[in-house]
Amino acid sequence: MNPFAGRLRLLRREYGLSQQTLADKIGISKSSVNMYERGEREPGLETVAALADFFGADADYLLGKSPYRNKNEWLAATGGGAEAPARPAGRRIPLLGDIACGEPIFAQEEHENYVELSDGIRADFCLRAKGDSMIGAHIRDGDIVFIRRQEMVRNGEIAAVIIDDTATLKRVYYDPEKSRLILAAENPRYAPLVYSGAELEQARILGKAVACQSLIR
Repeated sequence: MNPFAGRLRLLRREYGLSQQTLADKIGISKSSVNMYERGEREPGLETVAALADFFGADADYLLGKSPYRNKNEWLAATGGGAEAPARPAGRRIPLLGDIACGEPIFAQEEHENYVELSDGIRADFCLRAKGDSMIGAHIRDGDIVFIRRQEMVRNGEIAAVIIDDTATLKRVYYDPEKSRLILAAENPRYAPLVYSGAELEQARILGKAVACQSLIR
């Protein structure tokens, strides 16, 4: 059995979670969790990052590259002495206010707030989700969403989008033949936001959502 399979199963059981509950919290299928734990499938980078963030563990630990679950465990084991092997500090990224999961709202930049970036997550900034329109993608009110800065995303990917001076988090669909942009929610209570023609000049993609730090409920 590969190290990832055993450590994922260990962490899940320590947290008292079923495979289905863990799958729901991370945004993957139960069958994927089952195959990961059986060593029948290798996880992608974003899945490893999401699991590491959820369990408060380093990606290196999950992948079997380190015997220590996180930095605190490493410090406890080594005594934190001067002769302990050097370990790179985690990168901090800015938390740029709130982003709407519902109707667009203004995203205030909170320059004094930063979030520690887990190993394996490639992101440039993060936003705090507000509302319930993305609950189908397991993004809930108050969650921290990590964004990788890029001006374009593939159809169906979740992105942070600025409309004039307001920001929203939605699945993005673009139809070049009809020159139409659709920002779709993951909650049937919310109608898609549709922009076409000259209205497209109002919209600008900030970046792709690559991970979500869910609150423990």
